[in-house]
Amino acid sequence: MSRIGKMPVVVPAGVEVKVHADYVEAKGPKGDDSMDFLPLVKVEQVGNEIIVTRNSDDRDARATHGLTRALINNLVNGVATGYSRDMEVIGTGYTVIAKHGGLLLNVGFSHPVYIGAVDGITYDVQKGNTLFTVKGYNKYMVGQVSAKIRSVRPPEPFKGKGIRYKDEYVRRKAGKTVGK
Repeated sequence: MSRIGKMPVVVPAGVEVKVHADYVEAKGPKGDDSMDFLPLVKVEQVGNEIIVTRNSDDRDARATHGLTRALINNLVNGVATGYSRDMEVIGTGYTVIAKHGGLLLNVGFSHPVYIGAVDGITYDVQKGNTLFTVKGYNKYMVGQVSAKIRSVRPPEPFKGKGIRYKDEYVRRKAGKTVGK
């Protein structure tokens, strides 16, 4: 039995969850979202808990059991409290500006790079235009948008310049040495 799959998902106060035949939808203070699940598992709501059980004991059902429970938990937590990813821009003259619901990145190119607004995602720029936060109710989308922003100028190993996650460790390399 999956350790993750057998734990019930507790629905917090203020969140409304509806379980249908092949999908689950949730509405909360941060927004509303839904997710599909495979027919290998059965999802039912008992009181303020959601229970995920598998229909059979074959390999695919066992693999899907814990995954479905984790995705439903992320869905419920997302509409209740939301997810965020702190990021920072490091480099001389590198800045981030919130503009038209998106971000304008000045990261050493001859032109600024504009990251457009995404449904369900908000950007919050703080502290001298070098720290910013990507926020949203969908955990996958927050991670995807953060990775897209980071890919504009990933941190380089020599000086550490670029866009990085706040808690990211960039392994530094030694520069060139003068040989005789």
